Amino acid sequence: MKFYKIILPLILLVLISCSQTKNEKTQNNDEVYNWEELIDSDLSNWDNYLSYKHQPGYDGSAPKDEQGKVIPPIGLNNTSYNVFTTFQENGNTIIKNTGEYYGCLITKKEYSNYHFQLKYKWGDKKWAYRKDLLKDSGILYHSVGPMAVEYWRSWMLSQEFQIMEGHTGDFWSQANSAIDIRAYKPESVLDPLAHESQDFITLSMDSPYRNYCLRSGNYENAEDEWNTLDLYCFEDKSLHIVNGEVVMILRNSRYIDENGKDIPLTKGKIQLQSEAAEIFFKDIKIREIDSLTQEQQKLF
Repeated sequence: MKFYKIILPLILLVLISCSQTKNEKTQNNDEVYNWEELIDSDLSNWDNYLSYKHQPGYDGSAPKDEQGKVIPPIGLNNTSYNVFTTFQENGNTIIKNTGEYYGCLITKKEYSNYHFQLKYKWGDKKWAYRKDLLKDSGILYHSVGPMAVEYWRSWMLSQEFQIMEGHTGDFWSQANSAIDIRAYKPESVLDPLAHESQDFITLSMDSPYRNYCLRSGNYENAEDEWNTLDLYCFEDKSLHIVNGEVVMILRNSRYIDENGKDIPLTKGKIQLQSEAAEIFFKDIKIREIDSLTQEQQKLF
């Protein structure tokens, strides 16, 4: 009887340990577990939306023609434009995003509790609005509601994982989204700076800290090299990871409704921005997760 009292707890301990190990492998072994590929030659997992070819001096209002009439956006899935195309290279399907018109690719499905990954590198072209500015794009996650909200009239309400020369991993709130980030509080004209040592501060259009936060460090590769971005979203939390480095820790994802009430924002579509700069994407994939890893949880 004493033997069973000793051996049974040991067996249970081994089983629990194996389960935890398997769970962490499921979240960290990129080659084996449950990836859904989101890229093919027909872009069958995506819709696309195009708005305008914004010009320098754009003030956020709806563009008008010479007679003062509002120009409608190009719209959803207009086949007359080739902003998003694919080609084959070394056995990989590559998305070319010319950036000529503002807009985005949008997943047809909504996602929650996931690990999203893609690789990107810059092209050579920049269009009118960004001719003298940095190349720009982004991953917009937890995207909900109508297209073309807010200043650029090109994207859905969402949280942004910035892709930008020297700024990949930055955060922007889109429209009336809000989130809390571990970051240094800004002073004067400075922006908040993400860092894991800091307390959480609130970022939104109405926050005293504004709606933008710098990533904790620059881990981008050379312009002609591929970069790997990982976005972890679990419940109300998210992590921005650039080439294996955590550059931002975020929680309490939400949006502010018309009555000023906080509404949880923990699932939605994913948008890839077209923003006046040529960019290439490959190896876009996603997988469901049932928790963050123990190491990731410690960051919160």
